[in-house]
Amino acid sequence: MAKRDYYEILGLTKDANENEIKKAYRKLAVKFHPDKNPGDQAAEEKFREATEAYEILKDQDKRTRYDQFGHAAFEGGSGGFGGFGAGGFDLSDALRAFMGDFGGDSIFGDIFGFGGRGRRGGRSGGMRGNDLQVRLSLTLQEIFNGVTKKIKVRRKDSCDDCNGTGSRSGEKETCSQCGGSGHVRHVANSLFGQVIQESVCPACHGEGSVVKDPCRKCGGSGRKTSETTVSVDIPAGVAEGNYITVPGKGDAGLHGGPAGDLIVIIQEKSDSFFERHGIDVVCQIEIAFAEAALGSAKTIPTLDGKVSLKIPAGTQSEKIFRLRSKGLPALRSYEKGDQLVKVHVYTPEKLNRDQKKLFEQLASHDSKKLNAFEK
Repeated sequence: MAKRDYYEILGLTKDANENEIKKAYRKLAVKFHPDKNPGDQAAEEKFREATEAYEILKDQDKRTRYDQFGHAAFEGGSGGFGGFGAGGFDLSDALRAFMGDFGGDSIFGDIFGFGGRGRRGGRSGGMRGNDLQVRLSLTLQEIFNGVTKKIKVRRKDSCDDCNGTGSRSGEKETCSQCGGSGHVRHVANSLFGQVIQESVCPACHGEGSVVKDPCRKCGGSGRKTSETTVSVDIPAGVAEGNYITVPGKGDAGLHGGPAGDLIVIIQEKSDSFFERHGIDVVCQIEIAFAEAALGSAKTIPTLDGKVSLKIPAGTQSEKIFRLRSKGLPALRSYEKGDQLVKVHVYTPEKLNRDQKKLFEQLASHDSKKLNAFEK
């Protein structure tokens, strides 16, 4: 499938200025961000697509190349898409790019509340470590109350022998492959001829230098694999697909670089009694025919304890009652959803002699009443 034009994606003309590009992207990012559309694959794709377009058009050099060669300017090289790796620009790249630009923005902080990753600052002597993702399953009760979870994470930690430098002596030398620039250039063939692409140097990972005497324990990477336990505070009201970022709990950086983040993605366990609809919850109860006809009071479980529900006389099967503010809390808000109780009138399958006699008498009475309307 052909890729859409970046200007078309953002709803812009080719003479759009920097502020117009940023404004158009912000509008689309708010609308289609995964936190606001949990589980919506179409919204995720539109968010990814908009972010990809923004990442190209906000950069004057990339924008010039795109205006001249189109999508072909970023195809065919080992550097991948715009520095995002050979695998292409996926949703993870989009989220990382979004939070890199807007994570510290108060507008986006107000919208997403807890998912912001903010600006982490520049490199400090080495390449930043990878972000790690874990999925955390929560019960509806945990989502209702909020909970603190301890998660075991396998990560690359700083090597004890070399203090994360990767070198026994701590000395480094200029990278011979990139000459100290941290980047290498490739010539890629496209429909429009040869295009020069720049990517991170694979030898020094963008640092411009390499260790002279690699540490024997870590092989010069400055890292070792370990298992650690991370405590994560989950606020009440989260939903499937929301994520929480724990800064600095991802992989340690190469050669003393800053650590990546741990991204905790929320999953919901199915509940045997409740069904979630946004911040409302729905449940179903059965009542006897006599209770429906005569009225009764039923004790109903809620996420906040048991309550009494009055069933008025003459209640019909599939009637829905609303328990105000007995649903889930809205994330970072004082708003609460409702609990909807659907009543199903139970019809007995087997009757004893006395029951059968009573129902026959009732049927005779109902038949006369119904026949009166038919005449």
